[in-house]
Amino acid sequence: MSTTRERALDAALALVGEQGIRSLTHARVDERAGLPKGSTSNWFRTRDALLAGVVAWLAERERADFAAADAPLIETADQLVDALSGMIAAQTGPLAARTRARFALFVEGAGDADLLAPLLHQRAVFVEWTTGLLDAIGARPAPGAVRTLMAAADGLVLHRVTIDPDAEIRPVIERAVRACLD
Repeated sequence: MSTTRERALDAALALVGEQGIRSLTHARVDERAGLPKGSTSNWFRTRDALLAGVVAWLAERERADFAAADAPLIETADQLVDALSGMIAAQTGPLAARTRARFALFVEGAGDADLLAPLLHQRAVFVEWTTGLLDAIGARPAPGAVRTLMAAADGLVLHRVTIDPDAEIRPVIERAVRACLD
């Protein structure tokens, strides 16, 4: 059973992912979560506090998903392509609203170091994970290889959640992984 706070944060994350950052108000969160008026402001007194709560909640949800994933052992480039393609399919399919929220929060955080910090921490964890995956398949996990793979994946994710939800995943990821092996 979710707590009132968790219901509010889930609703806030959904609002940002579906309607953009401007939709994030205490009243809209209460309404979306089916909570009595004023409930969200009991947890988050200001809009900035609510925004910070949403950023922290997003990171917490993503870490929980990552920990719960039954990730296969990745030892080959094909296995990496399969794993990343599956992850992108999930991020741009059933988790598309959350993915759009993450992009919106990064843009919002560009002018706010405190808001950006937890997003950048989450990103650093992902960079470390990606570096380990590239190392496992024999790529030289130089910063350039990690940046190449992540930029290709990020670009594809953004393209799928904004322009073309049916854009092919595997050919793009396979090309990026192969480039990291060169």
